[in-house]
Amino acid sequence: MAGVLLRGALIEYGSDFMGPIPNVVIFQFNPDTMTRTVEVPPRPSSAVARETTQAGEPTVEKITLKASFSAADEFGKNKVLARLFGVGPRLAALEKMVYPANELVAAIGAALGIGGAVAETGDARQPIPRQKMPRILFVWGPYKVLPVVLESMSITEQQFDFLLNPIQAEVSITMAVNAIDECSDDKVGKGALSYSNMAKDAQAMANLANTASQAVELIPF
Repeated sequence: MAGVLLRGALIEYGSDFMGPIPNVVIFQFNPDTMTRTVEVPPRPSSAVARETTQAGEPTVEKITLKASFSAADEFGKNKVLARLFGVGPRLAALEKMVYPANELVAAIGAALGIGGAVAETGDARQPIPRQKMPRILFVWGPYKVLPVVLESMSITEQQFDFLLNPIQAEVSITMAVNAIDECSDDKVGKGALSYSNMAKDAQAMANLANTASQAVELIPF
């Protein structure tokens, strides 16, 4: 029996998975390469010897990859969407992940002039409420499920149909693993990060055991 091909995905979720249907974008083709950069914060130039041996700011892991999409390779229900919009639905779902959740509502309000009407009747010094960015999970196989923050997204639309819908596209994505603190209410993100860290620790322990056995074999008796 042929093996099952796992595909990477980005999942936008709320406070939990029991609410509205999450926004899920499954990679149509798994990227051929993925670059992971672990950024170590620099030490202060005035740090003494004792401080250089202590943990400072946490390291930041950044992930860069390129996802490819093609309307020609869609099938099933996606084939109908591909004929109507090309790869537009997938691109729109990805773009949604880099905007605040209520961006559409704010845009509609501004278009209708609601924002101006409210400003005229209210206190001009009233603080503007901060918008919350979407919560994103990056899923890459069974051992890497990470809460991430999308830092950049570059979309290259390559070919178009007769309605000028893109039928092929490449999306370069840079994301940073979100080091969620204990005070956060993001239970899903904290659970995913804890699970991925445990999986990484287990692999490191497996390597340690393997290295120890190899070292014993090298010792002459």
